[in-house]
Amino acid sequence: MAQLLQIPANTPKSTTVYDPTCGSGSLLIKVADAAPNGLTIYGQENDNATWALARMNMILHGNETHDLRQGNTLANPKFTHNGNLQTFDYLVANPPFSVKTWSNGFDFSFGRFDGFDTPPDKNGDYAFLMHMVKSLRPRGKGVVVLPHGVLFRGNSEARIRTELIKRGYIKAIIGLPGNLFYGTGIPACLIVLDKEDAQARTGIFMIDASKGFAKDGPKNRLRPRDMHKIVDAFTSGKEIARYSRMVPINEIADPRNDYNLNIPRYIDSSEPEDIQDLHAHMLGGIPNRDLDALQPYWDAFPSLRSELFASLRDGYSELKVEPSEIRSTVAGSDEYEAFDRDTANTVQQWWASKRGLLEKIEPNTKPNELIHDISEALLEAFRARPLIDEYGVYEQLMSYWNDVMHDDVFLIASEGWTSAVQPRVARMWKDKNNKPKYEDAHIVFGTGAKAQRWVMDLLPPEHVIARYFTAEQAELDRLTEARDAATLAVAEDIEENALEGGLLFDAADDEGKLTNAAAKAALKELKATKGDPDEISALTKVIALYATETKAKTSVKDATIALNEKTLAKYKSLTEAEVQRLVIVDKWGATLQRQINGEVTALGQILVTRLGVLGYRYKSTVAELDTQVAELATKLAGHLATMAVTA
Repeated sequence: MAQLLQIPANTPKSTTVYDPTCGSGSLLIKVADAAPNGLTIYGQENDNATWALARMNMILHGNETHDLRQGNTLANPKFTHNGNLQTFDYLVANPPFSVKTWSNGFDFSFGRFDGFDTPPDKNGDYAFLMHMVKSLRPRGKGVVVLPHGVLFRGNSEARIRTELIKRGYIKAIIGLPGNLFYGTGIPACLIVLDKEDAQARTGIFMIDASKGFAKDGPKNRLRPRDMHKIVDAFTSGKEIARYSRMVPINEIADPRNDYNLNIPRYIDSSEPEDIQDLHAHMLGGIPNRDLDALQPYWDAFPSLRSELFASLRDGYSELKVEPSEIRSTVAGSDEYEAFDRDTANTVQQWWASKRGLLEKIEPNTKPNELIHDISEALLEAFRARPLIDEYGVYEQLMSYWNDVMHDDVFLIASEGWTSAVQPRVARMWKDKNNKPKYEDAHIVFGTGAKAQRWVMDLLPPEHVIARYFTAEQAELDRLTEARDAATLAVAEDIEENALEGGLLFDAADDEGKLTNAAAKAALKELKATKGDPDEISALTKVIALYATETKAKTSVKDATIALNEKTLAKYKSLTEAEVQRLVIVDKWGATLQRQINGEVTALGQILVTRLGVLGYRYKSTVAELDTQVAELATKLAGHLATMAVTA
């Protein structure tokens, strides 16, 4: 919402922002943070405890210039001047939806509905909206969250909406997904208000962002990619198919629409229907219209379509390979491989261009400004690339930033590179039974209460090992493989011989298990009683296998301890330049490279899946299927006759 206000960078701190239903103050804080010089904050909140929390939040976030007051905004507005509502430069709000008691005690003396109808008694959405319109200065701008129903409900609300449109106060409408907010599952919308040049406004910019979200438990959540796409579309005014459009006022005013702002009237965001082609089912071939729908892929891989398809007849093509071979054909295409390489190179060049910025992280670094610089550069790097969605790439970065990088940057800024990378002792606490519990550690020496547990917050040990101890890790991997093979040999030998009638059956327990100790005890008893030589031989063999396994486990344990000791010691000698390379290149950069490469893999999978669907759908004509059915019926009849089964 803050970015939708488009606050200029040179805006002075004396510029005002107001939230008439400010809650805990989060919207006001975000808007003030979006202005480089800050803003002068005003807000009103009805609930006394929430109002107190909002004041505390202002102080915690360094917004000393604020004026928050407690009271009912509709019945008792606190910000007035000479008998009129005080006006502000900017406004943000997320008022309670569809309040049924809004008119209780409402003060009509401020002329909030002058020139407009009065909102219905049982629905307060437009009462809040009209208060906001009245609270904006002649060039003021605002963004408000309201239920989707305000866009199309009738009667007095329709008349208020019509007058707002005629006056040009509504600049944009953004439809949001349903189930975003706690306490309600109904869809909401953002209404962008702008009084500047309102009379000259000839259209309303509409965005249907209802399809862009992620599931987050029982609710939906806007992802960073969804929010950035909304802001980019709004600020650029770009019309995007099935997403955004500048709708002329005369279209909205047309009797067919009658000032109804329901977004689906103006933007069809539904996915194209996957139509079955009767001619293709009858005569064979794949409809060219289905292949033409994949044109972004053919633009990115110009020769791939001709590698996969040949013309069959007018309007139809046929596969040159079996449907099962589509994946290997796409993956083996020179153009697809080149696209994959070019994407990787784009990521590498972008990351290399920001390495110097990342190396300069220090106490005055502002993480939000840092990620803004890095993420905008990533978006710019991918805007010109065909096929791949720059917002999908952006989401990979922002997800990693939120999960890992933000905390890493904060730690580096607080402690410095070489201090932040140092291992620390794992935290310990006691549970309700007074038993010690330990934080998950990266390196552990020993067991129990006397164990030494080390945590590496910034740089997990695998990165240090991969850079400095590859030979030791390779040897440990070899020993681990030998240990696993020895364990498997024991298990297979027991499984084979501990069955009833097997040579180890008498030595095994009721579940067919045989421990090393039990095998030794059984061997001792057989030798003393001069038992079956074959059983003695089998026991001797399994004991030898156990000995090999024990030796292999000891080797793995010793090698692990030695590698951990070297790794732990290495942390102490790392220089700042080495830490920067390990973190920026080996940890952050390599992770982002893998995740963004996954976007290319996903694109290829979408293409392969769709072509596979078309290939199998039209592989056989109806006549061919009839023939296959007849042949199968004949075979079935023959089998039934052989089995002397009659219909």
